[in-house]
Amino acid sequence: MSGPQRTIWGPPYTEAELDAAQARFGFFFPPDLRALLLKHRIAGALDWARDHEKLAESFAWPYAGLLFDVEENDLWWPEWGPRPDDPAERAVVLRRAVDAAPKLIPVYGHRYMPETPHEAGNPVFSVYQADIIVYGRNLANYISHEFVIDPLDFAMVDEGKAIPFWSEMVERAGHSTRR
Repeated sequence: MSGPQRTIWGPPYTEAELDAAQARFGFFFPPDLRALLLKHRIAGALDWARDHEKLAESFAWPYAGLLFDVEENDLWWPEWGPRPDDPAERAVVLRRAVDAAPKLIPVYGHRYMPETPHEAGNPVFSVYQADIIVYGRNLANYISHEFVIDPLDFAMVDEGKAIPFWSEMVERAGHSTRR
């Protein structure tokens, strides 16, 4: 049973608007996300042409959430070395790990698509602190799950491509279908 259909599309962005967003935030849209945004805006999503401050907060959200879990929920990977006693040192180590990972691009709410590999078909992650799941194995699958399928009918999706760091976060949280 599917829920009520909602309006999910707004007017498209221009090439210039998307280029300006990439320059402002230092990233490149994966080709399928760029193609989608040149056809439609996702209604209710942050506006790449206007919501600069909120977009900056969205780009910072994954790191901030992980830092919360480092400080409050004992998140620490052995690969990061011994856990420093000083919170500032822990923040530096986490910053290095997140900066080495593919950059996450805000899509809608706390749904993100990795910038790399810079090709179509990257998964879309739901990111809430270290609770990270694959919300769509690719952009089309994500749109279907987010906007078409009744949320009560949602089941864990096949993860698609493995993305360094972020797919491992999914697996370590026990949300992975990879075994």
